[in-house]
Amino acid sequence: MEAPQLRQLPDQSRPLLNKFYRAHRSHMRAPAGARYWVAQHVEIIAGLCLTGVDGGHWLTGLLVAPSHRNQGFATRLVAQTLAACEGPVWLFCEPGLASFYKQLSFGETTALPESLALRLQRYNQHKTLVALCHDKEQAA
Repeated sequence: MEAPQLRQLPDQSRPLLNKFYRAHRSHMRAPAGARYWVAQHVEIIAGLCLTGVDGGHWLTGLLVAPSHRNQGFATRLVAQTLAACEGPVWLFCEPGLASFYKQLSFGETTALPESLALRLQRYNQHKTLVALCHDKEQAA
């Protein structure tokens, strides 16, 4: 089997990523104005979104199709996305997923842009999420 292609989707292909999310019964959606990254082999098998925020990016919507999990697609997709962007990248995740992101050089943070800090505060009223950040410049 040919290796899946990892690539950034053009803006007009946003509906394809939303269709992928719906097909897997996810509440995730590809927000307008974001950059969309996918692993694709005929169809999308993994995707994520990267939205610009206050001097960096917010990573959301990482999902791998159940039949393709535990094969390294999420790791490769996140790594390629990080390599292609400048500045810090923040994300929110359930505490049990933090170790996955820490393997990709994300670290826990309380230093968030105000828009993300307010969003995290709202989210944490209903569930517990941790804020993580990846910053190539600080790691260097």
